[in-house]
Amino acid sequence: MYLSEFEEIIAFIVCGLILVAFGVSTYQNIKTTIAEEKEKEAEKKENEEKVKVLIKYFKAKTALLKKIEQIKKQSGK
Repeated sequence: MYLSEFEEIIAFIVCGLILVAFGVSTYQNIKTTIAEEKEKEAEKKENEEKVKVLIKYFKAKTALLKKIEQIKKQSGK
């Protein structure tokens, strides 16, 4: 079965539209993935900063407790 010239043109146009739609879909998926990765990286950095603050707090609290123990030992002597 052969296609007429008009049917061939329609077939080429449909194929072109399918390729364009596939390209747009792929572009949107890549764009979404990149945005998600940037969001995850920002969240990771935020969490790292929170951990650093907690570590500083823990070290300060430990130092304070050690000084309190020293003072108690000195006042007990």
